[in-house]
Amino acid sequence: MMPGWGWGGMGFGGGLLGFLFMILFWGVLIAGVVLAVRWLTEKSRSGEGRQEDSALEILKKRYARGEIGKEEFEEKKKDLL
Repeated sequence: MMPGWGWGGMGFGGGLLGFLFMILFWGVLIAGVVLAVRWLTEKSRSGEGRQEDSALEILKKRYARGEIGKEEFEEKKKDLL
């Protein structure tokens, strides 16, 4: 029998184990790349390049949602302007 072949060497068992580790390696690598891309796109989309609302815009939104009444809206608007 030739050395290195069969059950004693890197035959079927070693090849199968190597194949499983190769699949695991590539799966982890691809998952890492996907997560890195998603993280970078979320970071650029969430804050940079987005302008903050002015105080008057926030006040208008609160009034539109019904969080404050007309009197409070007019009073705070007068304070801002």
